[in-house]
Amino acid sequence: MGNVSVRKETGKLYFDFRYKGKRCREQTLLENTPDNLRKMQGMLKRIDAEITLGTFEYARYFPTSPHVSSFQPKDETVVLPSVNVPDDNAETPTVEAFSKEWLEENQIRWKRSYRYMVSSTLNSHVLPAFGGKIVSSITKGEVLKFRSTLAKVSNGKKEGLSPDRINHIMTPLRMILADAADRHNFITPFIGIKPLRVPRTEVDPFSLDEVRQLLVKVRIDYRNYYTVRFFTGMRTSEIDGLKWTNVDFERKQIVIRETVVMGKEDTTKTDSSRRFIEMSKPVYEALQLQHKVTSAMSGFVFCTRTGEPMNYTNVTNRIWYPTLKLLGFKKRRPYQTRHTTATLWLASGENPEWIARQMGHSTTKMLFTIYSRYVPNITRQDGSAFDRLITVGREREA
Repeated sequence: MGNVSVRKETGKLYFDFRYKGKRCREQTLLENTPDNLRKMQGMLKRIDAEITLGTFEYARYFPTSPHVSSFQPKDETVVLPSVNVPDDNAETPTVEAFSKEWLEENQIRWKRSYRYMVSSTLNSHVLPAFGGKIVSSITKGEVLKFRSTLAKVSNGKKEGLSPDRINHIMTPLRMILADAADRHNFITPFIGIKPLRVPRTEVDPFSLDEVRQLLVKVRIDYRNYYTVRFFTGMRTSEIDGLKWTNVDFERKQIVIRETVVMGKEDTTKTDSSRRFIEMSKPVYEALQLQHKVTSAMSGFVFCTRTGEPMNYTNVTNRIWYPTLKLLGFKKRRPYQTRHTTATLWLASGENPEWIARQMGHSTTKMLFTIYSRYVPNITRQDGSAFDRLITVGREREA
């Protein structure tokens, strides 16, 4: 039986076995990791078994190897299929068949919104491109070509999909092929394919003056709703899922533990999203007013006339965008209310760790990488803070 060894010069794995009396060493580009080692050992077992049975075809496993010609009969035409092409008798499923099994096995550990996103991605992009292909037959070139088509103009659009959206589409395909490779003993074509670089998230928060203007002009029955959005940093799913049982007027706290996504109740986005938000005076007053309106008709703080959770798309199109247009503000997504909260808290000098907890962030990293450039009293660009420090130090020495 052969071995899987590591080349000292490169740290890459290679096959080392004997065939027809000759020692054969075939290099790979795989790093020496437990996962890669296990997959190559599984392939080597198949090679050894086929050599024993007399069915081994060198070109099928190593089509570009210089050893191919020495083992190929002179009167036989060499056909070089991909190394990932399975044996004709192997029960290797198609991408469509395997993806259905994969979804059934994994959806129990996913949030409902993520299950919907994955299913939608598979049906809209992955299956039309790869559905009928055998999982082990897909090559790296096909994966890269598929990714490039996502960035091209299609269906009359002025531009292709963004790098971030493309990465989200590629992720289920990557996961499916990795799982299939593990179960059916082939090497996933995703090796060496890295996600596209995504530009830093650009936020466009409102100034405090703009917030005040918007709260004056917005329809009065939505004023409390947007006051809470602007001054708590709650995500859309969190404020739409907020219930009166999670509003503590005595402690002046809002408990975030439930959400509403696509009209259905769900848990929070992450563990750190489960949190307590301290009520500022405007938020406290807005919720007191809202309590008089909806507490008797619904368990939800903000709801429709029938007591059901509000429809995000409906509110955005009927209330949010028309108000921005009325004020002459540029069009911005409602999520910018969350970004506005973060920048206002930072600008007021609140402790960054406290802000991170209020926002549901596990660390303060995002505050300083995403929001800090909007806060002049934290991210000075003229050196004045350092000048004052030096001046104070000199005055003390004098």
